[in-house]
Parts: sequence; structure tokens; C-alpha cells
Amino acid sequence: MAADPADQFCVAEERSGHCAVVDGNFLYVWGGYVSIEENEVYLPSDELWIYDMDSGLWQTMHLMEGELPTSMSGSCGASINGKLYIFGGFDDKGYSNRLYYVNLRTKTGTYRWKKITNFKGQPPTPRDKLSCWVYKNRLIYFGGYGCRKHNELSDCFDVHDAFWEGQIFWGWHNDVHVFDTTTQTWSQPTIRGGDPPQPRAAHTCAVLGNKGYIFGGRVLQTRMNDLHCLNLDTWTWSGRINISGEKPRDRSWHTLTPIGDDRLFLFGGLSSDNVPLSDGWIHSIATNGWKQLTHLPKSRPRLWHTACLGQEGEVMVFGGSKDDLLFMDTSHCSDLLIFQTQPYSLLRLCLDCIGKNAALLENQIPRLPSKLLQEVLKKITFWAAMTHRQERKAETERQSQLHST
Repeated sequence: MAADPADQFCVAEERSGHCAVVDGNFLYVWGGYVSIEENEVYLPSDELWIYDMDSGLWQTMHLMEGELPTSMSGSCGASINGKLYIFGGFDDKGYSNRLYYVNLRTKTGTYRWKKITNFKGQPPTPRDKLSCWVYKNRLIYFGGYGCRKHNELSDCFDVHDAFWEGQIFWGWHNDVHVFDTTTQTWSQPTIRGGDPPQPRAAHTCAVLGNKGYIFGGRVLQTRMNDLHCLNLDTWTWSGRINISGEKPRDRSWHTLTPIGDDRLFLFGGLSSDNVPLSDGWIHSIATNGWKQLTHLPKSRPRLWHTACLGQEGEVMVFGGSKDDLLFMDTSHCSDLLIFQTQPYSLLRLCLDCIGKNAALLENQIPRLPSKLLQEVLKKITFWAAMTHRQERKAETERQSQLHST
């Protein structure tokens, strides 16, 4: 029986609040949740989706083994030296402060979770919707929403609600915690100066050089558009960075991605008036200013998505929701948006041109040198997958219009 051609072009399931990282030529996606009949359903924690950036194809979903995390949303994922680390998150039992990792560079094709239990030091209190900087083999976590006991209350915590009988408090954090992956040690650095950002969650973090940047997020009913940075060598805060010129509106559930040595790419989120956003901005460290990108489609808003940097400066946005999750949690996405933030190399442009016009060049392509031929065949597959998805989307929209009329 012939295989369904659509099986070759499968995509990762729709989701929000998931984790995604890039290692080598691959994008890895784990966790998150979807809405089924107005219920939040966490996706299985033993599923790992892998996207091949060269071919433009999602591989078949991989089942994971080992000490599996619980199924969660709002966890913080980051990769160091080929390992995906997952910290925190929210599941059916509440907030987590557990840390897990999986080796993505497995030689056997088996992905095995390992729960880190033999650590030294004290981990952060349980929380979700936090962010992380990766610097010098260390995971540096900031903020998040979670719970604390009465004897754990401090200035780094804004109380939102409390359960007095159990002396449990919920709220937002602005503390900094470091996990050294080499020594397996948790620590809290001594902040040596500067004004820290106010507590927040659903913000975003990015590293440029030795500085960790933070933008936006939510505390209480306020969403912010402030930019701060922490020197990751001296542990000094910048205070709120004064921006010259226009700047993005306040938001939460957005992403901030480093592009090049001195620029940050901001995309999407949910505004203070609960509008899902589709705008993109680039912040230049050299000019200390934001510039809005005017060519982005306004019909593709995203919030609580992920954004990862590809090998040629493209930002790959996956998943998230196109609706306000607080009021209409039904429109989770499974498409991959790719934003080109700098000119592609001449080789990349040539390969794309051949891949798009494979039918016209079918007699010449087999004559290419073997190494170049392999790259061309990947591009042919990539553009075939893109064409298939566009045709399928157009057909879905056509059927939807027929049903509505």
C-alpha cells in the first residue's frame, strides 16, 4: 500500500507554553498545552518533535525514555553543549522547581530524560513563565510566577493571592538564580549594584555578549515595555534603559531573540488591552533605539510562542496562540513562521533558486558534484514541503468558506 504523501510533510502538533531550542541544524520542540473542549490539556512529556532546517521537514515524533518530567506548560527550556534543560512549569499538581535534561546529540537515536537530584545549593522556589540566560555553561534564571511559603517571602516577591490556612502565597518574582551545569550547583549571585526590574512573569530574556537583557512582562494587571540588562560578569543591573525614539508597546508572552552581535528581535505577545500582537521590532545596542519592521504580515499574531535563531540569522517562531488566552483559549497554532533578519549568503540564494525550479532543471541537477547535489536535494525537499503546506492551507480555507456560505 502506497504511503500517503501528506505523511512526509507532517508538522508538530499545535501548542502554547512549550519549549524550543536549536542545536546544530535542528529545532527541538517539547511540552506545552492545547485546548480541547474548553479544557487545558498538557501534551505528553515523552514526545519530542524535531524540525530539520536543511530540508524544511518535521521528522516523525520521537518517543522519549528515562525519568520523564510531568506534562507541563510554562517551563523554561534552554540548551547547553547539546543538552536540553527544562526547569519549572505548571502541571495538574501546581508549580514545579524541578530540573531535567536530555542529550540531544544521542548516537543511538534514543532520547532519555534525566532528573537532576544530586545538585548542590538551593533551587528557586516553584514557578512558571520565567526566562533564562545561557552564559559560560550556566543557566541563569530570572522572574516568573509561582508560590512561596510565609517564611520564604522577601523583597523579590510581589504577592498576588494567599491561602492563609496553609500559609501559601502566590505572586511574581524578580530574583536571579544560577545553575552551573559543570558543577551541578545552584546559587544566588550577590547583586552588586543598579536597580533591578520589578517582579514579573511572561517576560522574555536574551543574551548579547556578557549582558542579559529583559523586556516587558506582566505583574498584577500591568503589562510593561521596559528594557533592562544585567551584567553577567559583575552582577550589576542597568536600571531601566532610556530608549531614544519610538519603542514597542507594553506586552507579555512575547519573544526576544539575539541576532548578530548587537541586535535583538522582538516579536508578538499580548498587549495591555488584551490584543494579540503581530508586530516585530529590532533593537540596536549601538544606537540604543528600536526600529519597527514594516513588512511583517499583520494577520499572523502570536503569543506564548517560542522563537529560535537559525544558522543564517533567520528567526523561527513556532506555535503559540493567535487569540487572547485569558478569554478565548482555542486558537493554538502549529505553523512555523520564519523571519529573515539579514541577507542570506550567495550559496543559500543559489540553492533556493535551484530548489524552487527543480522541474525546469531536472536534466542538469544530476550532473552536480555529489556534495553540492546533496544540498540541492535537501532544498528540493524543502520547497516541495512548503508548496504542499501552502496548498493544504488554501484548500482548508476554501472548504471553510464553502461551509460558512
